[in-house]
Amino acid sequence: MLTTSTPGPQTLADRYIALWTEPDEQARRAAIRALWAPGGAHVLQPPAEVVKIAAELGFDSPSLEACGYEAIETRVRRSYDRFVAAGEFTFRAKGGAVRLGQVVKFEWSTVRVADDTVVGGGLEVLLLDEDGAISRDTMFPG
Repeated sequence: MLTTSTPGPQTLADRYIALWTEPDEQARRAAIRALWAPGGAHVLQPPAEVVKIAAELGFDSPSLEACGYEAIETRVRRSYDRFVAAGEFTFRAKGGAVRLGQVVKFEWSTVRVADDTVVGGGLEVLLLDEDGAISRDTMFPG
C-alpha cells in the first residue's frame, strides 16, 4: 500500500533523475537510500551492440542488473562519471510521469549542456514496494 507520504509520480521521477546528476557522492548515497528499498534492483536493457554479442553467445534476453544499495551506488557513480561529471551532458525527467498501482512510468532525456539539445533518453519503469520505495527499476535507454 502506498502511503500518503509517497511522492506523486512526477515528483518521484524528478527526484530519481536528480540523483543521477548529483555531484556530491554523499548526497547521491542519501538519495539512493531515500528512494530504493534495501534489496532494490536497477535493471538496464543493454545497448544494441551488447545485445547482439550476447545473442551470438546464446543469450536471448540479456539484462544488466545492480542489486542493493552498494551496487546501485556504483552504477549511479559510474554513470555520473561517464556522462555528467565533465559538464557536457545532463539528464532531465520529461513531464507526464504516471502511476498505476505500484508501477511508475516516465521518460527522461540526455541533454547536451552547451546548447540544450536532446541527444538521447529513455523510458523508466519503477516498481514500488508497499512503503513506496523502489524495489525494481527497469531502464530502457533509447
